[in-house]
Amino acid sequence: MKKLLSGNEAVARGAWEAGVNVVSAYPGTPSTEILENLGKYKEVYAELATNEKVGLEVAAGASFGGARALTCMKHVGLNVAADPLFSMAYIGATGGLVVVTADDPGMHSSQNEQDNRYYAKMAKIPCLEPSDSQECLAFAKLAFELSEQFDTPVLLRLTTRISHSKGVVELGQRAEHTPAGYVKDIVKRITIPAHARKMHVKVEDRLRRLSEYGETFAGNTIERGDKKLGIITSGISYQYARDVFPDASFLKLGLTHPLPQKLIAGFIKSVDEIYVIEENDPFLEEQIKAAGYFVKGSCAYDSPITGKDKVPITGELDPTVVARSFGLQRESSVQPIAVPARPPVLCPGCPHRGVFYAISKLKLTATGDIGCYTLGMMEPLGAMDTVICMGGSVTAAMGLEKALGPEMARRTVAVIGDSTFFHSGITGLIDMVYNNAQGTVVILDNRITAMTGHQQNPGSGRTLQGQTSPVLSLEDICHACGVKHVAVVDPLDLKATEAALKAAAGHPGVSVVIAKSPCILIDKKFKPTLHVDEDACVGCKLCLKLGCPAISFDSARKKSKIDPIFCTGCEVCASLCPKKAMKR
Repeated sequence: MKKLLSGNEAVARGAWEAGVNVVSAYPGTPSTEILENLGKYKEVYAELATNEKVGLEVAAGASFGGARALTCMKHVGLNVAADPLFSMAYIGATGGLVVVTADDPGMHSSQNEQDNRYYAKMAKIPCLEPSDSQECLAFAKLAFELSEQFDTPVLLRLTTRISHSKGVVELGQRAEHTPAGYVKDIVKRITIPAHARKMHVKVEDRLRRLSEYGETFAGNTIERGDKKLGIITSGISYQYARDVFPDASFLKLGLTHPLPQKLIAGFIKSVDEIYVIEENDPFLEEQIKAAGYFVKGSCAYDSPITGKDKVPITGELDPTVVARSFGLQRESSVQPIAVPARPPVLCPGCPHRGVFYAISKLKLTATGDIGCYTLGMMEPLGAMDTVICMGGSVTAAMGLEKALGPEMARRTVAVIGDSTFFHSGITGLIDMVYNNAQGTVVILDNRITAMTGHQQNPGSGRTLQGQTSPVLSLEDICHACGVKHVAVVDPLDLKATEAALKAAAGHPGVSVVIAKSPCILIDKKFKPTLHVDEDACVGCKLCLKLGCPAISFDSARKKSKIDPIFCTGCEVCASLCPKKAMKR
């Protein structure tokens, strides 16, 4: 049977067909749909982990028991999971262990463009790169087989376009995998130095064997064309390069670490000129050049290899970018459409808006975090100063205080979402308490992981697969971390929110303000919409400072107006209007 699937859906399907038993992951665009789709299969235990490190460690434990296990994450999530990844590279896999990383060239929803193929190289594990949805399914199945054959975790690397583009996929049946059970083996699984030294020898031998495997691996394919030009590529870059150079010869690499040196050398000998086309970093190019293929008189290739001297290292590739890189003109039959700019903005009725308005009004410095609330940085709110990484808001606020003193702490708040707090904010809060900090942490508790598509979290009372679970109390956690002053406030109440922030700043030690109100897109308790009484409105534009998409200003009439299609009836603007012009 054939079906149209995105790359993420195909990976989930491939893992299911491979008999995966346990899946644990934290959502992150562009990887989120892998976990969500695996959660739909009744034969699979799938869970939302509190962070990526936890997800990989749960998968590792399942592998110890002989189960086939998978974890998936966006590229920066692998930074969080790097600690167990490097240890598991030494320990190996009993049941197949697959780590899916979804990189984000072009930074559509990320803070950097890191190329996670380097993680495979550093950890010395194999890296598979599919170039379409069919290969996503096939490589997901293959990854489990390689993991068990070579006793190693396998990195399956996607990119945004592979994850989200759809293609026709040939579906197969599930091959049930029964976990073999746990057998104690401390020499294999306890990485003390005495054991790890021997493990490292095995890792190096494994790399050699994997390189030999790659020489005949069906996913490393040569497509013969004009011998004047040979292109070495992988992943989505193959699709772009094939579009631009349809007559060239291609070496498409599906296993990009370790590289098949003999296959590459033979391909290079067979063509007159070589281009290496890849997105972001010159991962393939550097290794190919380091092998000496470009040196005159070496392996029969006497022309420089062309790569990042032409292909951009920043941003996302597409056929037009590739063509322009080589001085080619592409005529498009599609006429561009002038689309108005649509900057991201907090939703109408978003409970975070009240907190950011209060922060802006009080002129506080806000160290921010990763989530939809990062949009608090946008004007007219302009209420966020820094964003580093998940959980970085709390520790950055402490660093400011320790550098500039307690007066800075009284003017600084760390803003973090509930899911992000569970992910990596708790340890920072403990650090603040332990080291006698004076700052305020604001937890934006909207009862959901909103940014990546409304996934459950430990505070929502539901698991990924819909089971009821305990609701972890943020107040209790903060108290248990040693915080004496914990206040809970409804952020839709502007006066109460402002008062809570002022009180927290004046309290000695660490304070926490929990702004608790459910995401409007989940709660959907819309109230009757508001309108502007033009007789009462004086055109002061104070309501515009909320940055609500439902509110605009009629310059001709010099009056504010509310779009009833967007308005959710939250009444925040009504509480702000000095003339009480916003009415039901």
